[in-house]
Amino acid sequence: MFSVSVQPEPFDIAAEQSRLCTGNPGVGALVSFVGLMRDYNDGQAVTRMRLEHYPAMTEKALGAIVQEARARWDLLGVRIVHRVGELKPGDPIVLVAVTSGHRGEAFRACEFLIDYLKTRAPFWKKETTAQGERWVDARETDDAAEARWRR
Repeated sequence: MFSVSVQPEPFDIAAEQSRLCTGNPGVGALVSFVGLMRDYNDGQAVTRMRLEHYPAMTEKALGAIVQEARARWDLLGVRIVHRVGELKPGDPIVLVAVTSGHRGEAFRACEFLIDYLKTRAPFWKKETTAQGERWVDARETDDAAEARWRR
């Protein structure tokens, strides 16, 4: 299974992971990353966040990232779920789950996918703090993480 979803609804991490493995006895490794909303950013408390996106463009960008990972590693499955809309601290925002026959490929592909997702997928974050609302700028650390995967 290779699929992406962008949705406002919460997702069930265990159920998503199970779908990747069920019926595929060749899976030797499942590696996943779950990004959670923090209650602070840039030294300020954050009470909520709104994630916005361009619907068709976002899914297409995520699909391209998955295809690039498949070209680099021998993967048996990839599942990306990314939330949009209103979120509060502690809410899961994103799941990247990867299956393969071996752990090394699964770990590398999962890290690659989240690094690329953070820099290439068209999402915009607006945080609410005691000082008001603010758009979240891209982080230099995300760009640096993505750059190490360039061929």
